[in-house]
Amino acid sequence: MAEAAEADIRTEIAPLFRDDEGHLNTDFLEAVEAAVVSEDRDTLEQLIDGLHEVDVAELLTALTPELRIGFIATLGDSFDYTALTEVEEAIRLQILGNLPPHTVADGLAALDSDDAVYILEDLEEDEKQAILARLPFAKRHRLARSLDYPEETAGRRMQSDFVALPPFWSVGQVIDALREEEDLPDSFYQIFVVDPAFRLLGTVALDRLLRTPRPTRISEIMNEAPHTVLATEDQEEVAHVFQRYNLVSAAVVDENERLVGVLTIDDIVDIIEEEAEEDIRYLTGAGDAELSDTVYYTARTRIPWLLVNMATAFLAAFVIGIFDGTIQEMVALAVLMPIVASIGGNAGIQAMTVTVRALASKAISSRNTARVIGREVLVALANGSIIAAIVGLIAGLVFQNPDLGGVIAAALVFNVLCAGFFGVVTPILLNKLGADPAVASSVFLTTLTDVIGFLAFLGLAAWWFGIF
Repeated sequence: MAEAAEADIRTEIAPLFRDDEGHLNTDFLEAVEAAVVSEDRDTLEQLIDGLHEVDVAELLTALTPELRIGFIATLGDSFDYTALTEVEEAIRLQILGNLPPHTVADGLAALDSDDAVYILEDLEEDEKQAILARLPFAKRHRLARSLDYPEETAGRRMQSDFVALPPFWSVGQVIDALREEEDLPDSFYQIFVVDPAFRLLGTVALDRLLRTPRPTRISEIMNEAPHTVLATEDQEEVAHVFQRYNLVSAAVVDENERLVGVLTIDDIVDIIEEEAEEDIRYLTGAGDAELSDTVYYTARTRIPWLLVNMATAFLAAFVIGIFDGTIQEMVALAVLMPIVASIGGNAGIQAMTVTVRALASKAISSRNTARVIGREVLVALANGSIIAAIVGLIAGLVFQNPDLGGVIAAALVFNVLCAGFFGVVTPILLNKLGADPAVASSVFLTTLTDVIGFLAFLGLAAWWFGIF
């Protein structure tokens, strides 16, 4: 009776992975923790039965570091190591660092090569080699070849398992071979046609293969101009190719045009997400820390740009110091200064963000650069005029000084106009110089708009009111 009751509890809890708000269900988490502590493999397997690897990754994230190791140890060979590709790097390294190399090797042996490489690439070299040494020769060779390619290239992200056949085979032979072969990729969308030297001749989509009579030769139905990417090509460039041509998969070739792997759309989605997240972080100088990283590491990645910001802030303070006499004569200037700086900074960041994303998606070229700059300047002029009119009217009424309202309105138009111009020009110049246009651009842009805004506002006020 007790066992039956326990089974009923498991049956009730297991489907309730998430609560009504979409968060991890507390009862479910407690049931998993209890199963891990008691090393009850049957209960644990039943609880997570049917969960996607993304859900298992979320579960691992919610567990304590000790229970994560216990979770994997309790499941043994039934744990799907694909889940480790979905957790943050710090959690993945913590887990791998506490598992024996032979255990990790056994888990990676069942994975697609791209997932295995993703798990291995961030490990220390000695840990990486210890795991590779325990893998079967063929698997070890494919993974080592992918790991030899530079980070963030197609070679690192490609899947080394693919289907390649000669052009003289018939459709019937191909279909029969696919049905009989046990060592096939988990999923694939096309067949690659190669010559004896493994140079790519063409591709055949699976839907076309299945619609073609069996006696037809592969050479008659293959696409002789397939989209290919170099193994050394930057992953962001590869993502643009997929996006531009609506690809589902693409062949990866080496410098000799020999087929070495394949990239699929699921890999590209991950790349696009990573690159977008990287751009957002760089725009604010937030570093590469994740939620699971330590306070020390997170602080260390952010402090450099805060120090840069501190140094540039002194430049703005110096500009204000030049007009200290003007400010003492008219205290209202000090009250209104933050408005000029804030609006200018926000206008610049708007233009910069749009430009950085346009550069990342290759929407800006040498032919349309002038048009893009002109567009942003006109937008800044329009928005600056509207905001300036509103702020100028309010300032004139509040301080009962129409001239002051006119001064701040003029300064705002000029500052927002400059912010729009530099917001689009700065990333483009950085890109032309070969630098990442997203790297902490906002830190420098904000300082630039502050300095220009203070100079325009205080300088114009000093001239108009004759206060020096």
